[in-house]
Amino acid sequence: MASDRFQAPDYYLLDDLLTEEHKLIRDTVREWVKKEVSPIIEDAAQKGEYPIELNKGIAELGGFGPYIPTKYGGAGLDQISYGLIMQEFERGDSGLRSAASVQSSLVMYPIYNYGNEDQRNKYLPKLASGEWVGSFGLTEPDYGSDPSGMITNYKDMVTIIY
Repeated sequence: MASDRFQAPDYYLLDDLLTEEHKLIRDTVREWVKKEVSPIIEDAAQKGEYPIELNKGIAELGGFGPYIPTKYGGAGLDQISYGLIMQEFERGDSGLRSAASVQSSLVMYPIYNYGNEDQRNKYLPKLASGEWVGSFGLTEPDYGSDPSGMITNYKDMVTIIY
């Protein structure tokens, strides 16, 4: 089991630009990463596995849709908080940050911004809690990585139980 000896020198005094709330959010996520992610992530990476059990902690930290309003299950935070959360997740593991940012920005945000109220109420709370995991298709045979040209269809929503 690996230990996380990360220290956070602030050479550019960026902390002076953050509110106390921002620092608390960042430090809370940083401690969670040290405690829950760092000890297991190297082994998971060597096995080529994503530790799905981390999703519960991501959700509890508000890491799925941090800027989504609380009425839809999000944390109701600002974009600076979102960036700080993702930065700390990335420090722990790029796959962890990808899981949280894809769920937040490519799945939840379009539902929040472009969906109707029924869709927001149906999908966002389950996505914010990690009960449902969304995805974003980026490549397909006819259009490569041009999402605007992709041909898609909906088959089924998969529920992850952990």
